Amino acid sequence: MIDIVSFNKAEAEEFNKACSLNFSKIYHANNFRIATGGNEGLNRKIVENKSTDILLDPEPKGKDALHYRHSGLNQVICKLANKNKVAIAFSFSRILKADEKERIRLFGKIMQNIRFCRKYKVKMILASFALDKYEMRNAQDLRSFALVIGMTPKEAKEALDFKPGKDFGIRLLKEEDNPP
Repeated sequence: MIDIVSFNKAEAEEFNKACSLNFSKIYHANNFRIATGGNEGLNRKIVENKSTDILLDPEPKGKDALHYRHSGLNQVICKLANKNKVAIAFSFSRILKADEKERIRLFGKIMQNIRFCRKYKVKMILASFALDKYEMRNAQDLRSFALVIGMTPKEAKEALDFKPGKDFGIRLLKEEDNPP
């Protein structure tokens, strides 16, 4: 199991060992070319860029239309993501921080995006993207959450077990490429 965090990687690895979160590897978000999504226009621009590895949280904030859910992905964006080998990532930290009404909307949008990713064979990633050690969750908890939101057991395992450099198009940046 692999996790991606946004705070100090050394502290995250220490916390992983102390609390037995069962992650075999923890990466810092700066090790990847990650772009945070928003509306469908922004998501499409991000996915069209071949240097992007991961589109994080494509779900836009706010209310949906009466007969249409604005999930941030559509068939065109998913086809481009598959073609350009851009993975779609879902952040557990965002779900933790959302208030009750926003969390309900977010679950629906994520479930719809999972169906889009499955249909168009786009790589999915589920990670904590924690900003501090208290937002990290056990690998088994994240896998159970993935099953609840609509991933198959195989998809849930792959979403937590990606290997940079070998999976889809995710490249691990060299240490000297990382910003300070």
